[in-house]
Amino acid sequence: MASDAESRGGGGTFTRNLGTVEAFAIVISIVIGSGVFTSPGSIDTNVPSPGVALAVWLVGGVLAWTGASTLAELGAAIPGEGGVQPFLKRIYGDVFGFLAAWTWIVAVMPATLAILSIVFVESIYSAAGVTGDEGRLTHKLLSVGILGLVGLANSISTKATTRLNNFFVVTKFVAIAGVVLAAVAAVGVQLAGRGGRERPDWRRSWFRYRDSVNPDGSVTHWEGVGEWELMGHLSTALYGALWAYSGWDKAIYISAEMSRPAVQLPAAINMSIPTIILCFIAANASYYVLLPWDTVSTTDSVAVTAITYFLGPAFGTVAAVLICLVVAGSLLGNSFVAGRMAVAAANMDWFPRLFSVVGRVGSRPDNAETKSDAPINAILLSTVLSALYILLGSFRALLTFNGIGEYTFFFLTVVGAIALRYREPDLRRPYKPILAVPVTFALVSGFVVVRGAVFAPAQAGILLGLWGVGVLFYYARGKLRARDAL
Repeated sequence: MASDAESRGGGGTFTRNLGTVEAFAIVISIVIGSGVFTSPGSIDTNVPSPGVALAVWLVGGVLAWTGASTLAELGAAIPGEGGVQPFLKRIYGDVFGFLAAWTWIVAVMPATLAILSIVFVESIYSAAGVTGDEGRLTHKLLSVGILGLVGLANSISTKATTRLNNFFVVTKFVAIAGVVLAAVAAVGVQLAGRGGRERPDWRRSWFRYRDSVNPDGSVTHWEGVGEWELMGHLSTALYGALWAYSGWDKAIYISAEMSRPAVQLPAAINMSIPTIILCFIAANASYYVLLPWDTVSTTDSVAVTAITYFLGPAFGTVAAVLICLVVAGSLLGNSFVAGRMAVAAANMDWFPRLFSVVGRVGSRPDNAETKSDAPINAILLSTVLSALYILLGSFRALLTFNGIGEYTFFFLTVVGAIALRYREPDLRRPYKPILAVPVTFALVSGFVVVRGAVFAPAQAGILLGLWGVGVLFYYARGKLRARDAL
């Protein structure tokens, strides 16, 4: 028999026919995306050694784990749609729910799509032996073109999108397996004495400081970096890892389709995220086996670069095709979600009703029939905003921008979850992790947001400006609604 927490909120849109195994697979497919193939370069730039880089990947995974567990607690206790938005609205008030939606629609999701589009083109360039070229206008225009094609594909219909998305899932596992197997082969060749006389970097100390070569050709001498500056670099590195783990918060979306979400969702999270952490650490260790350590920091498509370096251009091309498929799948899925977020905000009257229209561009009469169920207006909005981020930003700047935007609201949500334990102790919580879980997430994520903002004031300033515009937009719409009601 379903618990009260599971049955609240009406009949629901979805059939509750998913079990723990199915949920485990879904969480895996959501989280494993392009980040593990693209973030290592930005992480390596900001750490003093490969061992520290792997530690950053571990910390990022643990942070994602604690955050997902806390959201599972809130999801079981406070039913609702829209990710963290209903939690923030319940804990802090309507304006915070709006600001979360606003941030995801105008900042987080467009930045995500921009990053993925840049990486798609960067993978092709890397296969051709060209790196460090993302700032060129031709690269940016190609990225915008890819973004436009994905938006067009998502505008056909929901059914077409989901069918196409299913094709991309397997490529994620094939790509990770290929990188790890290549590294195992490289180790075997060296141990068999067939790797030449040159001692590979992976046979040196993994925690010894070494200079980092930055994409612009400058060099960071870690021995001379102070503690406060080092913490800034490490927080920036952590943003790269958190980008790779992004999607852990989407686990709560599948609870509506689970037969016993209070039991199955936590079980799926507690099995899937450790599996993902192991996959990511194995893949990143493989990069340091396959590549010279002064090369990792110079590329934003490290998997393609590694395979090309070890096996040659032909295999590099195969790897580029695989990574492009992985990125295309992530682009398709994120574009799909971005459109639905705008629709949800419009349905809550936080955004103009224009963005709740499906099946056509512009507005339509309520009784008009359409052949498509795609939110074309919302997709156009996210595509235009993403194109602006591509033209005005860069891969690594957008990573930090994305991280600050997301984790500000994740931090507020988890702090709110802690506060609710004392403010509403009688609230029924079918799943309740020990207090150390949300406290750990709050402490680490709070530090990462503050130190990251200090280390990247331009990105933080842009976000503050967007939040200011959002607050004005929120109250202006409220006044218009009040005036129309008279």
